Amino acid sequence: MASPLLPINIAQHFVRSGSIREVKPFGSGNINDTFLVLLDDAPEPYFILQRINTQVFTNPRGVMQNMRIFSEHVRERLNRTPPSRRWEVPRVLLTHDESNHCEDCDDFWRAISFVDNSHTHDTIQDARHAEEIGYGLGMFHNLISDLPTDDLVDTLEGFHITPRYLEQFDAVLAQISHQNKAEQIAEVEQCLAFVEARRSLAHVLETAKAEGKLPMRLMHGDPKINNVMIDRTTGQAVSLIDLDTVKPGLVHYDIGDCLRSGCNPLGEETEDLDAVHFAPDLAEAMLKGYLSVAREFLTENDYSYLYDSIRLITFELGLRFFTDHLAGNIYFKAKHPNHNLNRAKVQFKLVESIEAQETELKQLIESLR
Repeated sequence: MASPLLPINIAQHFVRSGSIREVKPFGSGNINDTFLVLLDDAPEPYFILQRINTQVFTNPRGVMQNMRIFSEHVRERLNRTPPSRRWEVPRVLLTHDESNHCEDCDDFWRAISFVDNSHTHDTIQDARHAEEIGYGLGMFHNLISDLPTDDLVDTLEGFHITPRYLEQFDAVLAQISHQNKAEQIAEVEQCLAFVEARRSLAHVLETAKAEGKLPMRLMHGDPKINNVMIDRTTGQAVSLIDLDTVKPGLVHYDIGDCLRSGCNPLGEETEDLDAVHFAPDLAEAMLKGYLSVAREFLTENDYSYLYDSIRLITFELGLRFFTDHLAGNIYFKAKHPNHNLNRAKVQFKLVESIEAQETELKQLIESLR
């Protein structure tokens, strides 16, 4: 059996002019392997090369189909009504034989244009940055708000449907309990109790969807702050990246995830649990930025479930990290055996901080209607 090619060999399939100077790891994603390809003597000196995790994205061709459909839709809208400020949609680059991907052994690769003169941050820098993060998500939602959900395939069934994650947690817990392999250390016991106390929380958005209170729309699926590209010169949001998870769903999962990742100043990887908190001033700035472009398509019910979305998605991610820890770290990349347990504890502390500020956060949302 042939050995997989190195990233630099894969990158050659997407190079139309110039020569490759360097291929280096890029970003801090937990799922796909991402590389920055630097070129000499090319009109565009960079592009992004990604190895899609086909254990997670079992329909990578569907992922690429979705990217083509919504990116073409967004570019058409931008051409029809040019925005007053810079906004870009990453382009899918084609191989020499005009394919939107490259397959090597069991690996599935794709290349995407690089959003030039921009960068991302893993944590919010200040209130202005927070407002731009919110604007970026709002702009993204606004540009795809008129694209029918039936036009895109659901490439991750069950993704961001919290009751499904609770079912997975129960299945893993039952298996390890049956095998008597669970290490009943204090930290695990605390997390088990935390989840048990909040079981009813898992159903709040899905129940609202079933009752017709929240409509299905297209969602990004992973709008963490390090997926919002910021212009190095203006400090303004200019693009949303990591588009594999764009699919039909509830935009509330996006809104909650954006605030979850942005309003935790210490980020997901901190080990200083006592200092983890949800910052309401950053939430205010982020919601202001979001509503500045998203207000036109939101309903009264949408506002009513904003607090629930912030609390729920934080709980959901903590539950997913905790489940993966119990399962042996098979989904998220882990640097050590307790890495996902530590990540879960950070999210659970954040949930507690959100709950402690429920009245203030609901008042803030009401004031921004």
